[in-house]
Amino acid sequence: MKMIEAIPALPVKEMERSLLFYKDTLGFSILHVGDEFVVLGLDEVQVHLWLADDENWRKEEHWNPVVTGAESFIAGTSGCRIGMEGVDAMYERLGPKDIIHPNAPIEDKPWGTREFSVLDPDRNLITFFEWKR
Repeated sequence: MKMIEAIPALPVKEMERSLLFYKDTLGFSILHVGDEFVVLGLDEVQVHLWLADDENWRKEEHWNPVVTGAESFIAGTSGCRIGMEGVDAMYERLGPKDIIHPNAPIEDKPWGTREFSVLDPDRNLITFFEWKR
């Protein structure tokens, strides 16, 4: 047995807003668009976005709501790490866009990476990293 791929699937509240962020701000290409699921790609990396916009959990009459798994509060609770080459160049490109996480500027980490993080519009954390050799 051998695992060969992992693709992050991030919950978002507003698909169009998130799709534009990943496309226009981060530079991903759109590979598939559905009503509740989007596939984006950049080089060898894919990111999947899924719609988490169920607001029924907020309604008082739903004191014991049916859990759908797409409740809106899930959006912004996820993150992913994207390995790459040229992390410093990516940092320089994204820095002026004011999306760098305030607690995650580019730096060398004790576990052997150089990395930084950004927040998407729902506050999912995306960390870009490069292995130090």
